[in-house]
Amino acid sequence: MKDGGAKAAPAGRAPSGGELAKLRPGAQRRRREDATQAFFKGLGASVAAALAEDIGDGDLTASLIDPDAEASASVIAREAGVVCGRPWVDEVFRQVDPRLQVNWQVEEGASVAANALLLRLAGKARALLTAERTALNYLQLLSGTASRARKWVRLVQGTGVRLLDTRKTLPGLRLAQKYAVHVGGAANHRFGLYDAFLIKENHLAAAGSIAKAVAAARQAAPDKRTEVEVESLAQLQEALAARPDWILLDNFPLPDIRAAVALAKGTGVQLEASGGIASDAALRALAETGVHCISLGALTKHVRALDLSLRFD
Repeated sequence: MKDGGAKAAPAGRAPSGGELAKLRPGAQRRRREDATQAFFKGLGASVAAALAEDIGDGDLTASLIDPDAEASASVIAREAGVVCGRPWVDEVFRQVDPRLQVNWQVEEGASVAANALLLRLAGKARALLTAERTALNYLQLLSGTASRARKWVRLVQGTGVRLLDTRKTLPGLRLAQKYAVHVGGAANHRFGLYDAFLIKENHLAAAGSIAKAVAAARQAAPDKRTEVEVESLAQLQEALAARPDWILLDNFPLPDIRAAVALAKGTGVQLEASGGIASDAALRALAETGVHCISLGALTKHVRALDLSLRFD
């Protein structure tokens, strides 16, 4: 390869810092741009479906407004957080009425205080009223996701661990939520069942053993990451012997995670921990064990929308 021969990240997954570090600066920039564009696949169709769900045969209440009436409005943050979701918000307003003026006052990924002005809008009053709820739904959900990601990334700062999302996303919003995790500073795990192997208990039962499952994965798709989930130190040793790329430590107590880190040292196998994280203190303690990654379904599954409001002037 002209750009240094580094192995490409699986399609759809944002490249890790380690993968990017192996590339020359120009290639790093292109890879980041390609990874970012992957988040926007199907964005227009997703927004169209959301609008159709809300508008149906027509906005009855907005029809009471003079069709020629003009209005301006502002979106305000009612609490502090990280702003995320501009591409989806822009697309909502574009699809409702491409003549609407959308003027953002903050950058994507910006940390804002309560009462901060996020964007100003101007155009036909009917269009603004019709687009309002769908635009806010995207902006509140994705800003809430990015805010949580940034909070937890800062919580584990200095440990060297990477925080990962999971496939526990809202149906139809996986790419949007994974984008928000990325904006918040955490990393993306699998985007779906298609971009990496994650061999769990039932897969192992069907395959016969960890070694057989890993060998089958290597043969089926050698360019895809192979990960094995284990539930004990004995199973971890079996997995290490099979040499997958990653091993997932499922609900291990902290002493066992520390022991696992010691066993895996020097093997080149990445350790991911997951489960049993009930507090910020528990997350920090887990990060300090030396595992490479921690996956958190709560990044996207239990997210609370950021409190925002759209106000007509």
